[in-house]
Amino acid sequence: MLQDKWEKLINKGQSLEIFQHVSLMTLDSIMKCAFSYHSNCQIESENVYIQAVYELCDLINQRFRCFPYYNDLIYYLSPQGRRFRKACKIAHNHTETILKKKKKSYLEKGNSTFLPLAFTSSTADLTLTALKGQDEDGKGLSDENIQAEVDTFMFEGHDTTASGISWILYCMALYPEHQQRCREEIQDVLTGRDTLEWADLGNLVYTTMCIKESLRLYPPVPGVGRMLTKPMRFFDGRSLPEGTGCIVAISIYCLHRNPQVWENPEVFDPLRFSPENSTNRHPYAFIPFAAGPRNCIGQHFAMNEMKVAVALTLNRLKLAPDLAKPPLKVPRLVLRSINGIHLKITKTA
Repeated sequence: MLQDKWEKLINKGQSLEIFQHVSLMTLDSIMKCAFSYHSNCQIESENVYIQAVYELCDLINQRFRCFPYYNDLIYYLSPQGRRFRKACKIAHNHTETILKKKKKSYLEKGNSTFLPLAFTSSTADLTLTALKGQDEDGKGLSDENIQAEVDTFMFEGHDTTASGISWILYCMALYPEHQQRCREEIQDVLTGRDTLEWADLGNLVYTTMCIKESLRLYPPVPGVGRMLTKPMRFFDGRSLPEGTGCIVAISIYCLHRNPQVWENPEVFDPLRFSPENSTNRHPYAFIPFAAGPRNCIGQHFAMNEMKVAVALTLNRLKLAPDLAKPPLKVPRLVLRSINGIHLKITKTA
């Protein structure tokens, strides 16, 4: 649907801001794949949920930079705090609406525990899993706990992936030689088809390397924080104690551009991720989905979604950068551009 939409919006010589369109696509995808909910949100020019998420990311980043706002009372009484609560309400209402519809659907099938009568692994989704989940004492999750899980998957499942897809398409536009090589690989894999099959994804070798290189240069989550559970000593002898007072921030963006880790770090070079060049790399040199026991639970889904989006786009469309509107990177919870990502799009021959 995204490629059909872009073909209709193509204006000769004019560029298209793609981040908003990609966000609608990834929101549509996560609702279908994780919640079995068909929204058709891609036909909208704007989406109140996506706008609320944008504002929340911006407000959270601003709160980090203002010390008095670390106090909840001061923050929630401030103008920004009121905007934050309003945006939270919009986001929560969105997921609450989906939960209510899912519960109603399950109840109409005659099961008081919200399980479908014809439940199989193929009909399972995140909502169903949460509704049927139990703790060690056999108690089910509360409505608040279920909504918290749905909120997390809804946000992380669409906004971070939208960032990843948008930046890889920008890289493809910026480096036409890599774009063409990916297109040739994609067309060889598709052999005239317009749709991808699951087995095709493993054959997109060079395209996957390009996606990883884009994730290196433009990690969707530019930084993460970790609370220390034991004392930590740094290479220079300084140390930090464990406990709630010590949260260590890790800049993924800076790590991925560290010249001590990456040769010519500002150069777009997909061959960094060839098997021979990846063999001896430190496992924490490339962490677009974080690392350790609290890494991204949806990273395989996200990688596959990026492969599908890139393959279907490059199979039908050619991308070029709008040099008059270069993206202005801004670190929020998710890496985005202040002025959007503008590309010139034409149909392939």
